[in-house]
Amino acid sequence: MMNYNKFQEYERVFNHFDENGDGKISPFELQRCVGAVGGELSLAEAEAAIEYSDSDGDGLLCFEDFVKFVDGGQEEEKVKDLKEAFKMYEMEESGCITPKSLKRMLSRLGQSTSIEACKTMIAQFDLNGDGVLNFDEFKVMML
Repeated sequence: MMNYNKFQEYERVFNHFDENGDGKISPFELQRCVGAVGGELSLAEAEAAIEYSDSDGDGLLCFEDFVKFVDGGQEEEKVKDLKEAFKMYEMEESGCITPKSLKRMLSRLGQSTSIEACKTMIAQFDLNGDGVLNFDEFKVMML
């Protein structure tokens, strides 16, 4: 659930992008606003960006589409960051974090702990009970 301040901020930005006040953002409006903040976006790129998030197929972004568009990018960034973090902890690209690989990473971070303590930490988020964490279990733990 989005907090109220974030909602107000999105609304303010949306209203700024919606130059003609029709409650929708056109590809042209999106292109102009990105340009106004120093970015570059071709009309074709703006159309593609809107098409990706357009829920009713009218070629325009309503406020809800806009929020999904903005939040969606942040979500992809979070997953990318989590994948990077996961790689640091996983056991020799095995696709999982083992008690041994967790112990190794924690000791690199200056936290010495036992294999038993690592097994306990993993068990809290080990949804399928295999004794290791896969990426989806790691994601649940981190979010």
